[in-house]
Amino acid sequence: MGTKAKNKTQLAYEYMLSRIESGVYGPGYRVVIDQIARELGLSSIPVREAIRQLEAEGLVEFKPYAGAVVSTINENEYVETLSVLAVLEGYATALGSANLKKEAINELERLNERMERALEELELERFSELNYEFHALIYAHCGNAYLEEQIKQIWQRMRRIRLYGFTFVPQRAKASIEEHREIIRLLREQAPAHDIEQYVRQHKLNTAEAFKQRR
Repeated sequence: MGTKAKNKTQLAYEYMLSRIESGVYGPGYRVVIDQIARELGLSSIPVREAIRQLEAEGLVEFKPYAGAVVSTINENEYVETLSVLAVLEGYATALGSANLKKEAINELERLNERMERALEELELERFSELNYEFHALIYAHCGNAYLEEQIKQIWQRMRRIRLYGFTFVPQRAKASIEEHREIIRLLREQAPAHDIEQYVRQHKLNTAEAFKQRR
């Protein structure tokens, strides 16, 4: 694929992704290739390529007689994905713990304080963004590019439903801030990697458990 074609595919991808994430294209929305191509002034080929990319990330699925539709939010998938993320993030945090300097740990504290303010002001979308930044800063130090890429892909897939999870479990959002404080303490005190891995894994599993028990 040439650079120009790739740029067109990326344009179509970002256009559709932003509408899925913002809810303009809600679950079950039928994605009409020709319509999007017209809106963007593109041929149907890059739009089709972009839809394949969204399908690979689980955001779009092909249904008989309907074509490409935005995937519905599957609660089991949310819990299962969180469980996998728990294992990967626990490991990435343990690896990163040896490489995190004092400045990075101070930045984690600032991010967690901003999360607390976002929660107080009921800015749940902002809370989710800061939560991602908090964990991304840690695993950026893990020294394993493949692991980092896998985690990023899972977060991207979950982007739509992270807010959905926190909306249903407001108390979990508050608890996660406290757990972040403990993660910061473990990192600052250079706790054994095994202890860090176990705590971070449980931190994510707590969100999955709270989501399952929200009713």
